[in-house]
Amino acid sequence: MSKTVHLVCPHCGSINRLPADRPAQEAKCGRCHKPLFTGAPMVLDAASFEKHLQNDTVPLLVDFWAAWCGPCKMMAPIFEQTAAELEPRVRLAKIDTDREQMLAGQLGIRGIPTLILFDRGQEVARTSGAMDQRSLVQWVGQHL
Repeated sequence: MSKTVHLVCPHCGSINRLPADRPAQEAKCGRCHKPLFTGAPMVLDAASFEKHLQNDTVPLLVDFWAAWCGPCKMMAPIFEQTAAELEPRVRLAKIDTDREQMLAGQLGIRGIPTLILFDRGQEVARTSGAMDQRSLVQWVGQHL
């Protein structure tokens, strides 16, 4: 019996089960039939973040940011490019700390941008400040 990967659809929020031996990059949602991986970070709110955190078996890298933050603006295109490189091994998401202040407080976000890497619902690494794409990919690789 092969292992199964669980993924929350970034479009409709349904939970999908995929055989681990199937190419995840080509996977589509069983409900809405849209791609489960888009090559771009997902935009999450507190509720969708919790759903992904509790149900995805693929590691989740979250960029906590704000629109007024200069380093966040500088990091945005780098994070976007990194999504295309790391998927489907890692899912990338963005959470606006101005819109999700309670979540940012619960997670102890003190400075932005803050990147947190989760694996099976548990925080495995955290870093603050902007970084280039090579450093970001290397940082993720060190912690998985």
